[in-house]
Amino acid sequence: MGARLHLVMAAAGVVGLWSPAQADIYAYADAAGVTHYSNVPDDARYARVLAEPPPATAGVTAPAPRWEQRARAYDALVEQAAAASELDPALLRAVIAVESGFDVRAVSRAGAQGLMQLHPATARRYGVAHPFDAAENLRGGSRYLSDLLRRYANNLELALAAYNAGEQAVDRYGGEVPPYRETRAYVPTVLKLYGQLRAKAV
Repeated sequence: MGARLHLVMAAAGVVGLWSPAQADIYAYADAAGVTHYSNVPDDARYARVLAEPPPATAGVTAPAPRWEQRARAYDALVEQAAAASELDPALLRAVIAVESGFDVRAVSRAGAQGLMQLHPATARRYGVAHPFDAAENLRGGSRYLSDLLRRYANNLELALAAYNAGEQAVDRYGGEVPPYRETRAYVPTVLKLYGQLRAKAV
């Protein structure tokens, strides 16, 4: 197995996108299929997709989030896809959790499908003929994420922004995270969860 990609996370950018006061993230998909993220649920359609765990209480163990319970069924496939694409499995799990909550049958209103929410064009690009097949979806999605990391010199923020908004959007804004509300929430959400999963894996 080759060495895993060295990921670059610009500290200033992460701090600019995320602060401890913005722990909970909410989302809803509009009629056009666009998913909106916010730390302020100022619309009745918002549902919480990532919650800051409450402070630990002695002798009490909080139940695992629903996505973590579903994720266990895909542990081996995630490890295989991560190894094949030279990615950190914790990063792959963070992306899947935010994209689909580990729901293998997830479909967005924009037509993105499966665990890694591959759009049909991306699925075709990576030879994913059966996007609801977990192994096939993970294989294509992990290769796409790996290619994005290489394209953006292993800058994780930009790779995640491109995964969410598209490479053209990142390039259009001069190699910066596009100023889209969804993308500005998506990137720190994945980064935060990635950090939590890495800490658990140590």
